[in-house]
Amino acid sequence: MRIGFFTDTYFPQVSGVATSIKTLKDELEKKGHEVYIFTTTDPDAEDFEKDIVRMPSVPFVSFKDRRIVVRGMWFAYQIAKELELELIHTHTEFGAGLLGKMVGSRLKIPVIHTYHTMYEDYLHYIANGKVVRPTHVKHFVRMFVNRSTGVVCPSQRVVNTMKRYEVDIPMRIIPTGIKTEGFVRPDITDQMLLDLRSQLGITKDHLMILSLSRVAYEKNIQVIVQQFPKVLESFPNARLVIVGKGPHREALEELVAELDLQAYVQFTGEVPHDQVALYYRAADYFVSASTSETQGLTYAEALASGTQCVVEGNDYLEALLDDERLGVTFAKDEEFSDAFINYVHKGLVLDDTLRERKLIEISAEKFGNEIFDFYQEMVEYYQENHQKVPLSQKRPVEKVRVKIASLKNSVDK
Repeated sequence: MRIGFFTDTYFPQVSGVATSIKTLKDELEKKGHEVYIFTTTDPDAEDFEKDIVRMPSVPFVSFKDRRIVVRGMWFAYQIAKELELELIHTHTEFGAGLLGKMVGSRLKIPVIHTYHTMYEDYLHYIANGKVVRPTHVKHFVRMFVNRSTGVVCPSQRVVNTMKRYEVDIPMRIIPTGIKTEGFVRPDITDQMLLDLRSQLGITKDHLMILSLSRVAYEKNIQVIVQQFPKVLESFPNARLVIVGKGPHREALEELVAELDLQAYVQFTGEVPHDQVALYYRAADYFVSASTSETQGLTYAEALASGTQCVVEGNDYLEALLDDERLGVTFAKDEEFSDAFINYVHKGLVLDDTLRERKLIEISAEKFGNEIFDFYQEMVEYYQENHQKVPLSQKRPVEKVRVKIASLKNSVDK
């Protein structure tokens, strides 16, 4: 099958959405399918990338590390038409997503959508939430998603949101999988972990607590920091390591200073991708109070690394942490410190048998299989509910790739 992904977010931008798209692309290609990505330009992108079409874009309002397509859509449509795509999968509700809708309509093929982002959690980025209201989000999302053939929901929370928005197309809960081999790393030795902790000023006697995410307000890291003094009352050897970059770092650093926690809390900034597994493995516990997640890749990464979680709960996490040896959830922000202290006192061990079971459940392979099964069902659904128009004879893919390269030269980054 020839599949077109349409997204405003892709590498070299670092995000859970970009990671999930790349994971799915790789899994589908392993099964012999062809996946082409239509996305935004990026100043850090390579000059030529195989099977990627980039359209001129600008940074998103009040969210400068994300971009949105502003032109080049006709060029992208022409490429999509040349490729004779058989299915469109949109991963954004904005520029590239609207293009995907147009392409699907003109080619008369199914359009599948994944709802990645809970926009109601991000309204503060636009005029401090004073212009765009939740009701605006509801009407816009309902209009966009209902014009798709089917929608992938990474968690039950997304299904509940779609129903609240009055979306009435086929839905399927498919949690995003991860490439577990990137976290089950036999090359990581105990000495490497000791060296990393030493670099952080953390000894083997310290309790290393890890927060790893985009450092943004909606990730709720401030809850962890605010309640850390209580954690220290029970565990004076506790140390909090906050990994990631984002617009909320300065405010968090001020909070750390205000609480006089500089000796116990440190910020590393963003770390290289191949070093992320080291941080998970070096930590004793992974913590999060985020309530904005739809797919929660960091939780799965922590478990794949063998690190137990103490996190604010939702339907997805209740299913993920289905054995207390994996970790525990808490219901409200104010419950973090008590939940953490009680869990550590229990001294539960995450054994290899349980970890192996969980690795299968969160694997990229399972994710890819479930997505493709949904594709097949939606192709049949589309053919039963829309006029079926036979595809014209397909052109050789290599000729199309040459044309992509030549046309890209005419589009400014």
